[in-house]
Amino acid sequence: MRRTRLPFIVTATVLIIAAVALFSSERSAPRLSLSNPGSGRIGVYLTSHALAIPEVVAGFLAARKDRKLDALVINVKNMHGEVTYSSQVLLAQQIGASTGRIDFGLLLPELRRRGFYLIARQVVFFDPVLASHLGLADDWIPADERAAVAYNLEIAEEVANLGFDEIQFDYVRFADGGNLVPTYEDRYAAIEGFLAEACERLSGKVALSADLFGRVLWPWNARRIDPIGQSLEGICPHLDFVSPMLYPSHYAEQAYRDEPYRVVTEALAGAQERVTAHFRPFLQAFDLKVPTGMPLETYIEDQIRAAKDAGADGYLFWHPACDYTALYNVL
Repeated sequence: MRRTRLPFIVTATVLIIAAVALFSSERSAPRLSLSNPGSGRIGVYLTSHALAIPEVVAGFLAARKDRKLDALVINVKNMHGEVTYSSQVLLAQQIGASTGRIDFGLLLPELRRRGFYLIARQVVFFDPVLASHLGLADDWIPADERAAVAYNLEIAEEVANLGFDEIQFDYVRFADGGNLVPTYEDRYAAIEGFLAEACERLSGKVALSADLFGRVLWPWNARRIDPIGQSLEGICPHLDFVSPMLYPSHYAEQAYRDEPYRVVTEALAGAQERVTAHFRPFLQAFDLKVPTGMPLETYIEDQIRAAKDAGADGYLFWHPACDYTALYNVL
């Protein structure tokens, strides 16, 4: 029997609206006056479940009131294959992906009123629900699988009409693993083809961005030898913003894990030598592999300073549990 989701729908949406009301006596923080409304934004990532946690909601609302941040990245399709709102996409309904967890029709106007720039995170080719429906043995769906391409583009078009400012594609790649050899041109063509089609269909409706592996910014990526199929030169022309995930903890080299400033500056400097793009990196707000004796706040500060010094066009923060206490102490 399928568990009803109605109690969560009410709780999550009503919670945020009620929390916003607590700040109603305060003057709304203004949106930035920019020719490009997504430029220079500082934001945090939120799961749909985190939006039902009072402490999380109170945290980002207070941070916005204090003008510490002005953007939110909210899951609309996550790595479990769930569509977090009530989707009218027929396939999403047929395969049980549509959860109806969040009512964006109620939520987004309230967040926009507080001055948030709203980014919808859509996981693309890692999709256990769709993979099962397609009879695949793995949760990864090849990016040249037309059924997956059509499904994700249909969801993206629906999301563009919900009121978000931007759609951010994640897992827009092939699975990691394999050798770094020049045999993956078909994979690069599939990823770039998907983004080109998304750009064509969504042009003028919503800004587009994508999350990339941090290693995509390193010079050897220009040789197009990476099995994940992400090429900086091939991807950037289709996007308004590029969000490389520059988490120091994810680098194999101990020197990089110990020097968060170095990771961010070297990665962005290398990328800017190759392409002209609006880089808005994801920075690490969680405590994985933080050097012994270094407070998490210092670890975050070093990354922010590096992003600013490297000329990043804003930056976003990731914490898997959406606990941004240390971050808010720094901003």
